[in-house]
Amino acid sequence: MKKISAVIIVFASITFAQAQNGFINGLFTANNGTQLTNDNMVEGLMEALKLGINTASGNASKTDGFFKNPEIFIPFPKEAEKVRSTVEGMGMKKQVDDFVMKLNRAAEKASEKAAPIFLDALKQMTFTDALNILQAKDDAATQYLKAKTMTPLTEAFAPVINDALSEVGATQAWKVIADTYNNIPFTQKVNPDLGKYTTEKALIGIFKLVSQEEMKIRKDPAAFGNNIIQNVFGAFTGN
Repeated sequence: MKKISAVIIVFASITFAQAQNGFINGLFTANNGTQLTNDNMVEGLMEALKLGINTASGNASKTDGFFKNPEIFIPFPKEAEKVRSTVEGMGMKKQVDDFVMKLNRAAEKASEKAAPIFLDALKQMTFTDALNILQAKDDAATQYLKAKTMTPLTEAFAPVINDALSEVGATQAWKVIADTYNNIPFTQKVNPDLGKYTTEKALIGIFKLVSQEEMKIRKDPAAFGNNIIQNVFGAFTGN
């Protein structure tokens, strides 16, 4: 008898929790009356994320994706600021500008690797993940992706960034600047890890673009011309 009572209590607790979350008979009913199944919600969120990921990665990897976007532009390494100001004062501003452009070119090239890693992370998404993201606001999906992909993205970006730095001439450009500075008497030698610096900045930029795409979808899901995205995000945002 006690076992039966315990089962009833557990079942009642689950049913109550589902009702609290908007679930009745396996359907989620949003404030606007839209009814969604578990599969609807996961599918809608994944479609939205795929769209946002592909757009963000595409924008980052195109020419000037970093270099002419002030929000993700990669500047001269801050720890080497004294180097920049010194060599610019020696008439090397053009070389400094060229080096900075090449840092951004390396990030643009590496960003081609981002989309497949993001998309692979979506395969791990559970219904609970989807519900939590949809019920949250702002950049919850981006934060989910960051938690799932930061390590594999860093591992994938690092060698590509290092190759790209050499390929686009950033490594060579830095050597000219660093050698000029380090040959000045009594200066402390400076040699930042360009690969690590550019990788970190590139990933910050990629996630910023993904976040921006997520915000656009949350704000106006109907603008994306996709019924499942509109139904799912519209149900949670009222748009």
